[in-house]
Amino acid sequence: MLAKRIIPCLDVDRGRVVKGIRFASLVDAGDPVEQAKRYDAEGADELTFLDITASADKRAIVSELVRRVADEVFIPFTVGGGLGKLEDIRAVLRAGADKATLNTAAVLSPEVISEGAETFGSQCMVVAIDARRRRDASDASIGWEVYTHGGRRGTGWDAVEWAVRAERLGAGEILLTSMDADGTRDGFDIELTRAVSDAVRIPVIASGGAGKLEHFYDALTEGGASAVLAASLFHFGEYKVSEVKSYLRARGVVVR
Repeated sequence: MLAKRIIPCLDVDRGRVVKGIRFASLVDAGDPVEQAKRYDAEGADELTFLDITASADKRAIVSELVRRVADEVFIPFTVGGGLGKLEDIRAVLRAGADKATLNTAAVLSPEVISEGAETFGSQCMVVAIDARRRRDASDASIGWEVYTHGGRRGTGWDAVEWAVRAERLGAGEILLTSMDADGTRDGFDIELTRAVSDAVRIPVIASGGAGKLEHFYDALTEGGASAVLAASLFHFGEYKVSEVKSYLRARGVVVR
């Protein structure tokens, strides 16, 4: 059995770590370089850096900041936000990233997934899916819609179908964020996580909603995720990565 991973996420806006609720109401959460150093020391399995407004603002990711973070960590480092073409992926990998994650660009130009997988290997290509629950006229859930541009634009695409297609195109992982749960601390969207995990063979990283230790366990067991990602819970010191791992080990989950 592959060990489950715990991944802190640095949501970065103009050089600062931020955190909000359902992709809005952003508050400052510190310096990305200092946060990265702390997570490395705490035993995080990986680190994810997302420039959350790069695509919406139509600007390039801050490569120099990526390089500064990469210089301070010795764990796998995934970078995303504003990556639109092969040259952008190459730039962040050269800056020190181990993987690149694409959201908006993957939807607008799905061929970039295949190009990246062929050039750098599938293990470098993470497709991020921001999904919001759909409801019919009676308010019953009818699946999840994919959103782009930092959660600002609906695509009409079904999230599960898009995950399957992304895998076929060469994605090595899916970073799955529930927009409904994001920042609420009410728990991951287990139904969404399980639906995508069951539909693909590649690892699924559950994101959005962590608030208690039980939530990590639920996402990894009931949700079938290979890894869990959290931000504010770690940023503001409520839990350390080591505490999450100790809790999971005590409940029989294999962690690194």
